[in-house]
Amino acid sequence: MMTDKDAALAAAGVRSESPTTWKTRLKQAARAYTVPTSRLRPLPEFLIIGAQRTGTTSLYKYLYEHPQFVSATLKTKGVHFFDMRYDKGMAWYRAHFPTSAYRAFFRARHGCDLVTGEASPYYLFHPHVPYRLAQHMPDVKLIAMLRDPIERTYSMWQHELSRGFEHLDRFEDALDAEEKRLAGEIEKMNADPDYTSFSHQHHSYMARSRYADQVEVYFSLFPREQLHFVKAEDFFADPGVEYAKVLEFLGLPPHRLGDYKKHNGYKRTPMADETRRRLEEHFADSNERLEKLLGPHFTWGG
Repeated sequence: MMTDKDAALAAAGVRSESPTTWKTRLKQAARAYTVPTSRLRPLPEFLIIGAQRTGTTSLYKYLYEHPQFVSATLKTKGVHFFDMRYDKGMAWYRAHFPTSAYRAFFRARHGCDLVTGEASPYYLFHPHVPYRLAQHMPDVKLIAMLRDPIERTYSMWQHELSRGFEHLDRFEDALDAEEKRLAGEIEKMNADPDYTSFSHQHHSYMARSRYADQVEVYFSLFPREQLHFVKAEDFFADPGVEYAKVLEFLGLPPHRLGDYKKHNGYKRTPMADETRRRLEEHFADSNERLEKLLGPHFTWGG
């Protein structure tokens, strides 16, 4: 039996395909219209830059419910332009966001300005992104969510394993392999800005959790008042409070949700005590530096 979605696709001359494929085709069709009008489309007001596996999907979905928020085209959460698609050019990126005419219409109808943004969690860790953002969007507001580095590292491994991007089904084996997998990848990315490193994106479990290295780079390029940091544990414990702080940072009026559902979570299996101790030692220096950068609130046990 043909579904409504299949019927709509058939009417548009598109065969019924997997969700990933037909969504990709819809986005490609949208780009055919939006790219030619890209010069009429202002850049977004904010970006959620990471970190992966810290609650970025949930936060973005909460923002989507705000009456003044307008998402990127086709409800896209992460455009991944400044990390994975920079070669497509700024016109392609602008094409994802509302036109100046729509912004004016929105203001006339609602008596307030809309706000738009995207969430690409690789932005925080990718070595080129902060410099690209400083060049193209020096006034953008940046939101970074940080989670206990041990828990984030473990969660990322589970995530990549479930997606088929990781074949090592023992967490400890993935940790052991990380240094060799990442060896030389930054050098390749620096030598060729268009080079995409699979391991840097999908196997950088501990490296992504060394937040101090990443925060220092952003602090060197952006005024601190343009960055807002969310501690994931606070967000998970009381999402309404942290959501309110994000709205204040973005200059949006308060907004309460009926349900602060947690998105994109995983069931946890116990981590070996020995592995946890290993990671506590590994992250000790980074955590100490991060506390100096962001204050004593951004600390984790151990």
